[in-house]
Amino acid sequence: MLLFPADVMRPRRVDEHFAEEARAAREAGHPVALIDHDAASRGDAEAAVARVPAGDGAVYRGWMLGAGHYAALVRALAGRGVSMRTSAEQYRRAHELPGWYAAIADQTPESVWTSGDGRDDFDRAAAVLGSGPVVLRDYTKSMKHYWHEAAYVPDVADTAAAWTVASRLRELRGDEFTGGFVLRRFEELGPAEVRTWWVAGQCRLITAHPDTPHDPPGEIGLAVLGAAITALDLPFVTADLAPHADGRWRVVEIGDGQVSDRPRGVAAEALITAL
Repeated sequence: MLLFPADVMRPRRVDEHFAEEARAAREAGHPVALIDHDAASRGDAEAAVARVPAGDGAVYRGWMLGAGHYAALVRALAGRGVSMRTSAEQYRRAHELPGWYAAIADQTPESVWTSGDGRDDFDRAAAVLGSGPVVLRDYTKSMKHYWHEAAYVPDVADTAAAWTVASRLRELRGDEFTGGFVLRRFEELGPAEVRTWWVAGQCRLITAHPDTPHDPPGEIGLAVLGAAITALDLPFVTADLAPHADGRWRVVEIGDGQVSDRPRGVAAEALITAL
């Protein structure tokens, strides 16, 4: 069964953003059910799954949920006899950087993180990286559209300036701030990212990134990354890659595939078939 968010104004219909995927799922013979995303995101999981019929295995395709809210959703669905392919623990590991970083540490920018948003922990993390430019985010998201204001730190050794950027990141993330600050060493990467889709440790689909949908992916060697993804033992993830100036492909982000956006121009049927 495929679970999609319901349209806010027409709750018996799939949210328009996911309507093509729902159509493709139905045409492929998969039942489709609706989740009330607003209820799920405020923690009312029972209300969120009220329209989901009893069933067996299910995969969610929808808007991002915090790991705690996803866990509540899994519990509420279990009460209806529905078992999610991705467990709450697996979702957190894929969704939050500390869960996946160790497996691919040699294929992604060096990173350290804090627990919480305190200044002392931030300064200690900055000291680990020493000096040089870094990019800030929390466990799940950066504010890259506020690059100089809330993401990029020219020199992490300037702790006062770094904290100013971190404070602005914290302010912009508001109630959605997750876990703590992540400090990632800045690397010069190409602007056009590639999104790779992995099911049970196998790369099933390679697409453009949603931010650069008109830049088709080129040739990518995935053998080394594939071994790391397999070791993560996660049922459905995405890995976003970008080319380094020296020719290597670097991992920018890993995410849970259930809440990873499908780029425009990629047929819904391709993703449903991959799943």
